[in-house]
Parts: sequence; C-alpha cells; structure tokens
Amino acid sequence: MKAHPGARPPAASTDVALADKKKKNNTAHSLLRAARLLNELAVARTRQRTGEKRLRPSHTALLPHLDLAGTRLTELATRMGISKQATSELISDLEELGMVDRRPDPQDGRARLVCFTSAGRRALLDGLSLLQAIEGELTHELGARAMADLARCLPKLEAALDRMVRQQERLAP
Repeated sequence: MKAHPGARPPAASTDVALADKKKKNNTAHSLLRAARLLNELAVARTRQRTGEKRLRPSHTALLPHLDLAGTRLTELATRMGISKQATSELISDLEELGMVDRRPDPQDGRARLVCFTSAGRRALLDGLSLLQAIEGELTHELGARAMADLARCLPKLEAALDRMVRQQERLAP
C-alpha cells in the first residue's frame, strides 16, 4: 500500500509524541516557559500602565542583565546569549525610550558602559513594583506555601546553575 504524499512516516509521529511528552514532563522547560510568560505579562501591563507601545519582551529580557553601575555591551551580549549586533539594537531601542545611555567606561577609555538613565532607574523601580504585584497575584493563585517554597528554592537553583555554567566554561575548548 502506498503512503499518502503528505503523510508523516510513523517514526516521525512517534518522535513528535515523545518530544511532546518530554516537554510536558521537563522542569527546566517549564521554567523557560514560565519566564517567557512572566515577561510577556509584565510587558503587557507596563504598556497598559504607561501607554508606551514600543516596549517589547526582548527589551525587558535585557534589563536583569544590566548592572546598576553599568555593563559593557559585550558583557550584556554574553549574558543574554545573543550577538553584539542584536544587543546593540536593543540598547539603541532602550536609548530611544530614554531608559539607558552609553557612557565612557572609567576602567577603559576605549570601552563604553550601558547605564540606566534617571528615567530608566525610575522605570526599573516601577517594573520591580509591577513584578511584586504579579507575585502577589501568583501567591493568591498558587498559595502562600507554594510561593514561599519557590522563593526558597529559586536562589539555590540559580546558584547551582551558575556553578554549572562556570564549570562548563572551564571545560569548553
């Protein structure tokens, strides 16, 4: 019997089902999805509060990687795992929004630091307040005990992942 021209071979169907099952039962995958959804919710609420429609999840994804004292663009690119060109475009967007600027690095006159502007620091504080409000909603949704457990566990998870990344960097050729 001939297979239908558009039909997927049985092995491919099995692979899809297996991948779907593994995705659903994978804590790391759930964390990645939860982080993306949290970022999307925060951006949507920020747009609603401020009326600023140009803000995108890719902009807010950069903010946790930006040190309050400023960070070099190359370091931001490394922390985000994206190209320097893509990072530079995000920084240019945030400059247009008045949230950051580029300043000479006092440690190296050739380098520049990406720094929060005063408006950017205010926006950061507003964003942190917004995240705190979302956390309150999640506490109501999931329960105080679950959120407290998560709050205790996440810093340990972050520290463990940081150690693993540093170890991986030492092993990399």
